[in-house]
Amino acid sequence: MLRIDARISTPIYEQVILGIKELILKGVLKSGDKLPSVRELSTLLTINPNTVSKAYMELEKEHIVEVIKGKGTFISKNYEKNISREKLNKLMIDFKKIILEANYLGLEEKDLILILSQEYRDMRGGI
Repeated sequence: MLRIDARISTPIYEQVILGIKELILKGVLKSGDKLPSVRELSTLLTINPNTVSKAYMELEKEHIVEVIKGKGTFISKNYEKNISREKLNKLMIDFKKIILEANYLGLEEKDLILILSQEYRDMRGGI
């Protein structure tokens, strides 16, 4: 399921968000699936329940999950992809960092494209 690494600089709540998004993309989690409760997931990952709650709130803001009072948190049935200017700008900054680091590792553009393509396929379950 989800893996959290407290040693990396990515905040734990963001790791939870990315992990859930990855599980959806890979088809492990599907529309309508129930997520563990905040308490269950925090116990499973040995992290603070507030961290899980924050991740769930962010996912709800993005309409990736929906909370049904008294029932739990579910993968949204009505999720529609939309391009947020803010998210796109953040992605462009992340790409610039990756290109910079790749350059200092000695990777060429073709190497970076190959790595990106492979990771993209892996995220989609090898498709």
